[in-house]
Amino acid sequence: EVQLVESGGGLVQSGGSLRLSCSASGFPYDDYTIAWFRQAPGKEREGISCISSDGSRSEYTDFVKGRFTISSDSAKSTVYLQMNSLKPEDTGVYYCAGSVAPLMRAFWDRSSYYTSWGQGTQVTVSS
Repeated sequence: EVQLVESGGGLVQSGGSLRLSCSASGFPYDDYTIAWFRQAPGKEREGISCISSDGSRSEYTDFVKGRFTISSDSAKSTVYLQMNSLKPEDTGVYYCAGSVAPLMRAFWDRSSYYTSWGQGTQVTVSS
């Protein structure tokens, strides 16, 4: 069973930084995808970024390019999301998601592509 546990959320001022962590375990195959999604109040969950299981490929949604960086540490089975230059509109609950399928550029930002989800961590950016 795939398990994902997020940590690292919190309250930060506009322009500040946070690093989220996703501890992952239980993937049955070597080729899989881990993504970060965000859900703002009153809005649908949206894909932020994803990374392949070997860390060689990643994708970002346009509104975080140049500000957020996804990375992975295979020894720790952890995926990180470094968030810089945070804006109030980045506020929301951030979820780690896992897919047992390899990273596919056409589908990575769709919630339906992922079968495992973490509990979420709150990020609040004050203006």
